Amino acid sequence: MARLTDPPPPRSPLLLPPPRPQLPPPAPAVQQRAWAALALSVLSLLAMTQISNLNRAAYVLGVALAVAVVALVLAFGAMSAARRAGARRPRGAVAATVLGLIAFVFCGFALSGFLLFRTEVTQYANCMNAASTPAAQTACQNQLDNSVRNALLGGK
Repeated sequence: MARLTDPPPPRSPLLLPPPRPQLPPPAPAVQQRAWAALALSVLSLLAMTQISNLNRAAYVLGVALAVAVVALVLAFGAMSAARRAGARRPRGAVAATVLGLIAFVFCGFALSGFLLFRTEVTQYANCMNAASTPAAQTACQNQLDNSVRNALLGGK
């Protein structure tokens, strides 16, 4: 028979580890910062879908990129403030970080593409504005494809 002074039996490796103590919730200001970051991340992604005028696309993408950067700063700041306070990670902070990174990467690539091929995109936008038939729109698309291909291949 086991006595109270005997050491406890070793834990079986098949048992789950004991639960960790639960951390307190984050401060309301930190939680609000995380929600703001999530809202800005979604706003940045939605701004990319609203590009209808190719002449203004670079400006819209620039603003969306800046909003994504602000969202990332808020999300990382909220997570680090919660960690410093010894609290749980704020709700929505991870989603804000993931969506903010996606928006940052997409906006960055799209903006660099619009800036690298500014003349080609401007010509395409002017051609599409003047095109009134599907055949003319197809000709505009072919012209854009050829001009971008020539720009990438160095004028070949």
